[in-house]
Amino acid sequence: MKKISAVLLLAFAILLPYTASAEDNPRITPVVKAVRETSPAVVNITVTGVTERSESPFSQMFPGDPFDMFFNGLPGMKRKYKTVSAGSGVIINGRKGLVLTNAHVISGGSDVKVRLITGKEYEADIVGSDSDFDIAVLKIRGAGNFPEVKMGDSSDILIGETVVAIGNPFGYNHTVTTGVVSALKRTVRSDHGVYTDFIQTDAAINPGNSGGPLLNILGELIGINTAIQDRAEGIGFAIPINRARRVVNELLATGSVSPVWLGLGGQDLDQSTAGYFNLSKVYGMLVTEVYKHSPAAQAGIVPGDVILSLNGNDVGDKNNYLAMLRVQTKGQNIDLEVLHRDKVRNIKIKPEGLSDNDIEDFAWSRWGLRSSSSKSAGMIVSSVRKGSPAAKLGLSNGDIIHQIGSRRISDKKDFLNCFLSYRMNNTVMLKVQRGRNLYYVRMSF
Repeated sequence: MKKISAVLLLAFAILLPYTASAEDNPRITPVVKAVRETSPAVVNITVTGVTERSESPFSQMFPGDPFDMFFNGLPGMKRKYKTVSAGSGVIINGRKGLVLTNAHVISGGSDVKVRLITGKEYEADIVGSDSDFDIAVLKIRGAGNFPEVKMGDSSDILIGETVVAIGNPFGYNHTVTTGVVSALKRTVRSDHGVYTDFIQTDAAINPGNSGGPLLNILGELIGINTAIQDRAEGIGFAIPINRARRVVNELLATGSVSPVWLGLGGQDLDQSTAGYFNLSKVYGMLVTEVYKHSPAAQAGIVPGDVILSLNGNDVGDKNNYLAMLRVQTKGQNIDLEVLHRDKVRNIKIKPEGLSDNDIEDFAWSRWGLRSSSSKSAGMIVSSVRKGSPAAKLGLSNGDIIHQIGSRRISDKKDFLNCFLSYRMNNTVMLKVQRGRNLYYVRMSF
C-alpha cells in the first residue's frame, strides 16, 4: 500500500505545472540581470543651445534662397536658431546626483536636462568637461537619492568576454545591445581628435549611445561608449572606466584636467635619419632636449634617443607623440619603447602635471612672450623677452594674436593650449593684429 501511495504521489507531482523561480529561470541570464540592475542609472541627455546664421532677407519667402551666400557675415543679417542634441549618460554617484557622459554630448549647449527610465526629467549643471579625453561630469539639480551604477575595473578586461551597451540611439530610449570585447588599447582618429587606449567591441554603438555605459555581465561599469565613427558597422569604441575615473577625479577637484609632460623636446625623423638608426621604416621621435629634474631625465632618457612607441602604439612623429601624450593623466604610468645606443629599452615613466603657471613660464622660456585675455577676440601680448623668438619677430606689448598655426585664439587659455600643441615646432605661423592692421607672420626658434 505504501509503495502504491508513493507511486501515485510521484505521478501527481509530474502532472503538476512547474513554475521556476527567478533564480532558476533559464531566461534570466547574466545579461538580463545586468540590464535590470543598471538601467535605472542610465539617463537620456538633452542639450539645448542657440546658434547664429547669416541669411538673405528673402529666405523666408524663398526657402533655400541662393542669395544666402552673398549675405553671409553681413551685420544685421544674422538670425538665431535653437539647436537640440541628445546623448546618453550614467549616474556614478546617486547621493550627489553625478552623471558621467562624453564631452561632445554636451558641447555647444547651455541648457542640459537628464531623463531617467521612469520618465522623470531633471535639469543638470556641467561640473567639468574635457574634450581631449571626451569626458564630462554633470550634476543633477535638487536633492535626491538616485540609482547609481556599480563601478568596475577596466584593467582586467578579457578579449572575447561578453559586454552590454545601454543608451539612446536615434532617440530610442534605453536600447540594449550586446557583443564581445573585440580588442583593447585601440587608437582612433576622428574629427574630435586622436584617442588612444580604447576598448573595441562589436556591440552596436550608434549616435545617441555616446556617453552611455559599457557593462560586463556582472553589471559593472567598465567603459563609456563613444560613437566617434559614424560609418563604422560592427565596430564600437568605449573609454576604459579606469581612465575615465582619473579624469572625473580631476574635474571634480579643479574643474579641469591638467595637461602632462615628460620633460623632453624632439623632432621628426627623415629617411636618412631612420636609416642611420637602422629602423625598418620612418617613424618615431628623435629626442633633442631633456629638461633637468624632469620625468624623462630621471628615467635616463638623453638627447639622441628615439621614442618608438607610447603605451604600445607606434609614435609616427612628434605631432603623433604630442597627441597621444595629450590624453594621458598625471596619475597614470606611461610605457615607452626607446631606442638608446642601438638597444631598445622599455621604460615605465610617470608624467608630471602642468599648471597654467607652468605653461606660461614654459612659453616665456621657449617663445619669449606672456599673454593676457582680450576684451574681445584674441590674446594680448603683455610682455616680450629680449633676444627671444618673439622679440626677433618684432612682437611688442599690445599686439593681439588671433591665430597660432591652424587654431584660433579666443582667450589666454586657448593660447596656452596652442603652445602645448606647437611647442616642439621649429617655426609657427601667427595671425597678429597691430592697431587696425592684420598680419600673418612666421616665428622661428
